[in-house]
Amino acid sequence: MESDRPRTDPAILARRAAALVPDTGRALVGIAGSPGSGKTTLARAVVAAANEQAGREVAAYLPMDGFHLADATLASLGRSERKGAIDTFDGWGFVALLQRVLSERDRTVYAPAFDRAVGEPVAGSIPIGPAVRLVVVEGNYLLAPEEPWVRVRDLLAESWFVATDDDERLRRLVERHVRHGRSPEAARAWATDVDGANAALIEPTAATATLIVDGGLPVAAA
Repeated sequence: MESDRPRTDPAILARRAAALVPDTGRALVGIAGSPGSGKTTLARAVVAAANEQAGREVAAYLPMDGFHLADATLASLGRSERKGAIDTFDGWGFVALLQRVLSERDRTVYAPAFDRAVGEPVAGSIPIGPAVRLVVVEGNYLLAPEEPWVRVRDLLAESWFVATDDDERLRRLVERHVRHGRSPEAARAWATDVDGANAALIEPTAATATLIVDGGLPVAAA
């Protein structure tokens, strides 16, 4: 594991990621971190920087959040009150998609996204075309040690963990939950109890990351 906080700069990280792309084929770089760490903002910024540096669209963003189970499915499983926990995602589907992204270079692979406005995944929202050489994969559980998540790390050229102070993460999460319709009290309760429980599982996985980056920058919650 490497710790080099200045490399949080998206332009520097984009160059690092581009150097991982093989002469033929495609590279996946994973950005992991706890809720509110800023990983989504960083992942998007790295993709934008990589495309700007190349002068064309060579990089794509692929979030794990598109593999949230639907609300109706969570209700049937009795998991609605802890949406975002590791068992509220289709982990096997996520792994299968990453394998497709690596192996299917001659056609567009479509990935799902997560629509925060409705709180549901939307199928086929993210096209990853044949010209894409670098895919920045982002999510909470990329480095989780249990099946099927443990399979993700072998598909990544590198893994980066976004480390952010707990108080800052909580502030961002409360702000985000309020923005999406919760009362300040309900937002703080969810950020503390549900997001907090998830962070307790996620934070130890930083030890297996290739690189630790500083998420304590003024970015939106991821």
